[in-house]
Amino acid sequence: MEAAINVLVSQFKRHAGNDGAATTLSREEFHSLVKTDLPTLNSADPAVIDRLMSSLDENNDGELTFNEFWQLIGSLAGKQAGLTQ
Repeated sequence: MEAAINVLVSQFKRHAGNDGAATTLSREEFHSLVKTDLPTLNSADPAVIDRLMSSLDENNDGELTFNEFWQLIGSLAGKQAGLTQ
């Protein structure tokens, strides 16, 4: 499990800070992460990814902290395991 966590943290860090703060994902960074690392979420319509980001952005600052991003990971893991809808 630790290896999986390390991968998630590494992928977040790889995308965060490319165009600003190294501890958050901007809109562009989030789009890049979804396109490269979450292909099942990838959509031809960028507005779909924008809506997803907005739903995760709890403080509405236009960026995702790791904790905000982690909500997505938890949701995806639950769906993958058949534990949530």
